Amino acid sequence: MRRIGCTALVVAVLAAVLVFAGIRTWSGPGPLEEATTVSIASGSTLADAAATLEEAGVIRSAQRFEYFARVLGSNAHIQAGEFEMPAYVSQSEALRILQEGAALQRLVTIPEGMPSVLVHERLMATELLTGDIPVPAEGSILANSYSYERGESRADVVARMQAAMDEELARAWANRSSDTVVRTPEEAVILASIVEKETAVASERPMVAGVYSNRLRQGMRLQADPTIIYPITRGRPLGRRIRRSEIDQVNDYNTYSMTGLPRGPIANVGPEALEAVLNPAETDALYFVADGSGGHIFAETLEEHNRNVQRWYRIRRERGEM
Repeated sequence: MRRIGCTALVVAVLAAVLVFAGIRTWSGPGPLEEATTVSIASGSTLADAAATLEEAGVIRSAQRFEYFARVLGSNAHIQAGEFEMPAYVSQSEALRILQEGAALQRLVTIPEGMPSVLVHERLMATELLTGDIPVPAEGSILANSYSYERGESRADVVARMQAAMDEELARAWANRSSDTVVRTPEEAVILASIVEKETAVASERPMVAGVYSNRLRQGMRLQADPTIIYPITRGRPLGRRIRRSEIDQVNDYNTYSMTGLPRGPIANVGPEALEAVLNPAETDALYFVADGSGGHIFAETLEEHNRNVQRWYRIRRERGEM
């Protein structure tokens, strides 16, 4: 009986040692020497995640990780996404990250008023995306920030951007005011693109849209400088002052030499510009010019506008710009 008791004690001690060793292995530093990211596909099981961790060098054995995870870990589901694993992360922490941590969010931002040639450049320069794409149709992309995953195709990202535009345009068009001057959703995008290029001040967009709406109603030329530049650079910065010959150039975009809207958008737009042209400010203003502080000053008469222009010229001369 004494021998049986001693054997039982030895077994108990050995079991306690093994449990302690297992807990230390589970909670102790892992083999990963430098931080890395791992991608977990949608629908991955614990075994799938363990294999991914082993391949990335986060853990030594997928089999042992899976065993300890079932015995010592949580029963929460493994999340899909891309996760950052810090150097020497323990197995227990690696599991917690996959179950509870926030997946890495990679964003590509398309600012309001960015032309499609620059959208194309930005997407092509985003190294974690794959595949080639043509320059998207001007005005087809909604200006916003979009998440993407490592290895995702650029074509898929563009498709999401264009689907967002279609959805936002449909929503804005359905809620348009009876005062809007545009007759179709396509015209709304064209006018919104001019508004985007004319002001970077969000609060001014309805007022700028109101001015252009008044001009369109009265058959006046829009005389929007960005429409002169677009046929020359396709929306890239001109890098110099507009020449007299370019102001006089007759084409389907130059609103100094034509009445009505250009043949198409001159940039990609955001929701606020669409909202502005479909619900413009109520105003009698027909003119506006820079006020020297980043915004614009508006006028109802040409006489008043000319005074504002001379004020703007004085500001520019004082700055050494003229």
